[in-house]
Amino acid sequence: MARCFPPWWRGLVALAFFVAVLPSAFGVEPPKLVQKDGRWALMVEGRPYLILGGQIHNSSSWPSELPQVWAALAALHANTVEAPVYWEQMEAQQGHFDFGNVDQLVQGARAHNLHLVLLWFGTWKNGNMHYVPQWIKTDPGRFPRMINASGEPIDVLSANSRANLEADKKAFTALMRHLKSVDGGDHTVLLVQVENEAGGIGSVRDFSPESNATFAALVPADLLTVVHQQAGTWRQVFGAEADETFQAYHQARYVNEIAAAGKAEFAIPVYINVWISYPPAELPERRIPLPGIQYPSGGAVQKLVGLWRALAPAIDMIGPDIYASDTGFDLEVMRAYARPDNPLWIPETGRNDEFAKFLFYALGNGAIGFSPFGVDQSGWNSLGEEVGKAHASNFALLVPMNREIARLNFEGKLKTSVEEPGQAQQELDFGSWQASVNYGFPQNDGRRPPGNKDFHGTALVAQLGPDEFLVTGVDSSVSFHLPGRLPGIRMQILSAEQGVYENGVWKPLRLWNGDETDRGLQFHGSPAVVRILLGRF
Repeated sequence: MARCFPPWWRGLVALAFFVAVLPSAFGVEPPKLVQKDGRWALMVEGRPYLILGGQIHNSSSWPSELPQVWAALAALHANTVEAPVYWEQMEAQQGHFDFGNVDQLVQGARAHNLHLVLLWFGTWKNGNMHYVPQWIKTDPGRFPRMINASGEPIDVLSANSRANLEADKKAFTALMRHLKSVDGGDHTVLLVQVENEAGGIGSVRDFSPESNATFAALVPADLLTVVHQQAGTWRQVFGAEADETFQAYHQARYVNEIAAAGKAEFAIPVYINVWISYPPAELPERRIPLPGIQYPSGGAVQKLVGLWRALAPAIDMIGPDIYASDTGFDLEVMRAYARPDNPLWIPETGRNDEFAKFLFYALGNGAIGFSPFGVDQSGWNSLGEEVGKAHASNFALLVPMNREIARLNFEGKLKTSVEEPGQAQQELDFGSWQASVNYGFPQNDGRRPPGNKDFHGTALVAQLGPDEFLVTGVDSSVSFHLPGRLPGIRMQILSAEQGVYENGVWKPLRLWNGDETDRGLQFHGSPAVVRILLGRF
């Protein structure tokens, strides 16, 4: 017997079918960067995501190396792997592309439950042209190199060459087109880095006859608008900074055009990383503080971040590579890049234990991610053979709740404390509640905390509600108190649950009380996370 359904019913069935098939038909929501009230988040599958990553060695993106890469990432407890894509391998013959290495990275990351950040080693890698294909390296007439002030060619492709730009752009767009075909539904790949520490090592700018003629002409109008200057030649407008600004202008436009073309093929976030400007003492072999010698000239170093943001709008963010362990300097760098127009993202830092605490400084400055370099077991590392354990310990603590940490940071509810010499006691201000952080053990009654010998202690406190907090730390204790009062005065702990997050759900393991709470929440030895509810009386 045939049944006759009213039109509204048939419409409802059609809508239900559409909703049911929508996720499979259109795949996972693409990653994107979002800003709110000056804070940033990387949205993955529609929710904030904290990259706790590991960058592998430069020559480890080969199938023969990947088994040890995946083992190293598992030991690090990372949720994301950063891996290079080599132009010289991908386009060994002009116009013929081999994506075998890329496909193995994507498939391997999925198989090991990791997200992936791909690093395009194209025109520039650490201020040189080492990863361009041989057909470019051996044809300088067609693909010109930079010329230094003495008239000698150097090991860097010229950013003033249209042929160089077009060759790189063609390869990068082919990569992005391929990524869309293999990852457009799954979005294993979160970000793509365009070039690597772009700029020129060996000369402040290109001194070829063609570039010299451009340098002698008037500064382009778009740059004058950015810097709010009147018309003039490069030397007239920029004085002693003219050479570096010239290189930065042409380089930013070069990279921006490549990035824009790639995103037109596959619209996921792209970024650049930066060999930053260090104090001369940080690089004893490069004591002359000159662009092209101290750092690759034209790169988005601290003083040029704003210029790059204006000239390269297709780049979604600029991330500093930080290899100094000087707290004051590192904080200056983080603040230079944590801008209303730029998320803070640390794509490279040292893998040694001394760098691990800077994860908490980065989080305190709103970072969307943090990644030590050279985390796999293959290849020489300029920081020595030591891999260290502190990064892995931090990641093991935070990865299970990376979504919660990312969301709370995006909402401005997270604060961190990091131990420094002479600062074994610190305070975190949450307005109606204060958190006292004490470093080192034992913490005897009536005595100041001893601090840790190598000042590695950290604490993280996030406000979940008016009187509720999420707390964890490394070799520290955390006590809450009312403003102007000592802990325990006119306040009490209503509950202190040790637990874990599983798929976004808090799972209590036990209640802390007595010795575990009366002298503060003590994070010493085994890592732990506590949700604490406070009350007043």
